[in-house]
Amino acid sequence: MAPTNPLLAGTGKITVYDQEHFQGKRAEFAAGCHNVAECGLDNVRSLKVECGAWVGYEHSNFCGQQFVLEKGDYPCFEAYSGSNSYRIERMLSFRPVRCANQKEARMTIYEKENMTGRELELCDDYPSLQAMGWSNNQVESMRVRTGAFVCYQYPGYRGQQYVVESDLGGGEYKCYREFGSHARSPQIQSVRRIQD
Repeated sequence: MAPTNPLLAGTGKITVYDQEHFQGKRAEFAAGCHNVAECGLDNVRSLKVECGAWVGYEHSNFCGQQFVLEKGDYPCFEAYSGSNSYRIERMLSFRPVRCANQKEARMTIYEKENMTGRELELCDDYPSLQAMGWSNNQVESMRVRTGAFVCYQYPGYRGQQYVVESDLGGGEYKCYREFGSHARSPQIQSVRRIQD
C-alpha cells in the first residue's frame, strides 16, 4: 500500500516491522509512506533497507526528527536513531532520498541566510567543519548543487540530522528552518554524503 505520488517513487526497497528484531507485522515499500498507520502499523520498530537510501521521520507526513537509512539492517530504535540529542522511539513516515546515487556531490554552506556571508564548498565527508576552517558552528543557508548530504548538529556525525538534496526547491535552503521541520538552530558541525 505505497502512495502513488510520483515524487515519492524511488528505486529503493525497504521492509519495516512493528516490533524490534524484525518481528510482528511487516510491510514492504518501493516508494515513500506518509503515515505507517495507513498500512496497519502503529510504529516502525525495526527495518531492513535492501537498496537505495531513505530518510525516516519521527512523525507522519515527513515531519520531525530525521534519520538517514542506508543499506543494511536496523533491528531496534538505537540502530537508526544513533546518538541524537534526545531519545526518539518512533518513526511514522519515510521516503527515498533523491539524488543519493549521483557520482558527484557538491554543496556550498553559507554563514548567513539567503546564501550570503562567508561560504565554504563541500564535496565529501567532513567529520568536523571546524577542522576545515569553518570557525563558526552555524550554517544559516546552503545550496546543494548535486547529490544529497546529511548535516549533523555536532562533530563526528552526532546529534540531530538534516537531509538536504539537490532537487528539492532547486537545492536551495535559504534559511536553517528549511533544513527540516525540527530545525530549531543553525548549528551544523559535520556533514556526510549520502550514497546508495
